[in-house]
Amino acid sequence: MKITSIKSHVLRYELEKELGYSQQYYKHRTAHLVEIQTDEGITGWGECFGPGNIALANKFIVEKVIQPLVIGEDPINKELIWQKVYNLLRDSGQKGMPIQALSGVDIALWDILGKKTNMPLYQLVGGKCNDHIPVYGYGMMLQKKSVDELVKLFKEEAKKIKTKNFKAMKMKVGLGPKDDLKLVQAVREEIGKDFKLMVDANHAYNLNDALYVGKGLDELDVFWFEEPVAPEDYEGYRELKRKINTNIAGGEAEFTKYGWNELIKNKCIDIAQPEVCGLGGITEYLKVSALAQANFIPVINHVWGSAVSIAVNLHLLTAQPDMPGGLFPSKAMLEFDTTEKNIFITDLPTEDFSILDQVKQNDGFAAVTDNAGIGVTPNNDFIKEFEISE
Repeated sequence: MKITSIKSHVLRYELEKELGYSQQYYKHRTAHLVEIQTDEGITGWGECFGPGNIALANKFIVEKVIQPLVIGEDPINKELIWQKVYNLLRDSGQKGMPIQALSGVDIALWDILGKKTNMPLYQLVGGKCNDHIPVYGYGMMLQKKSVDELVKLFKEEAKKIKTKNFKAMKMKVGLGPKDDLKLVQAVREEIGKDFKLMVDANHAYNLNDALYVGKGLDELDVFWFEEPVAPEDYEGYRELKRKINTNIAGGEAEFTKYGWNELIKNKCIDIAQPEVCGLGGITEYLKVSALAQANFIPVINHVWGSAVSIAVNLHLLTAQPDMPGGLFPSKAMLEFDTTEKNIFITDLPTEDFSILDQVKQNDGFAAVTDNAGIGVTPNNDFIKEFEISE
């Protein structure tokens, strides 16, 4: 079997309202899909992490840089292809967009392998360790409103997430230390002291501000404090990890086993959040997951994307052993977007793919399908409707 072409599809639509996080506000939702075709008629699908115009830059890398390197290669040789591309790109980009682009290509190769062997992805990467995966809802995005208005909105949204049967929830912060703690306190009061709550700063703080917020999160019994400082600030991560009790989570902005080795070696995090669509794909994710497990760091994947990304992560978590093991282990959770209806999740796949229905019906859990490969196939008509070129 040979690779005959690699196509890159950037999809976009306008949101009903502008949403944001600590670094920016955005008015459009974007997804970047990768389609690999073979001479045997098998098509593989993957996804690249990277919002907005970054997706268009990654499209160029996929089609104009990576595609010429791998046309004619056997798609089953995933490791060979990964190393070939990385070795030729490493002088120009060991992190960031080149690796995001490689991620989508690699995922599509695994999808091809699953379809060739008629095996679901979770079987290819080790088999089923979990029948069902607990799901947490993320929402409560920042908006251009006053703090008091956001308090009201966040409380309303938190109530909705809880009533939909999610096992936990995650909220955004980034307004400033005092206002952020005001938001967190309001959400905690709304959901009660026993419901698991996570806080995501998207590296909004310097160390002093992160310490101030972190100590406040300790008092509010927050489960994790995500990306509190810049991803390059290893010393800041270590200092924060030493001085607060709340778990420090991070890693979505880290790339390849080399970057993750430094993050783990520097003892920066309590919870690892690898982004499979960004760090190098499934081939590299498996090595990063092994690194985390070897250092007794729980892995709870970062998930931000379409139904393709969600399906891939559901397979990976299904195959992930408990860490640490025991009769009553703490389970990894699947992250799920609960903001306004995301049609890249609900309407993109040809298959019935309703995580929300599963969560509602199964007390907060979702299960993977036994469909071959990643288990979802994007609808070509949908792609044509929402694809952009610039």
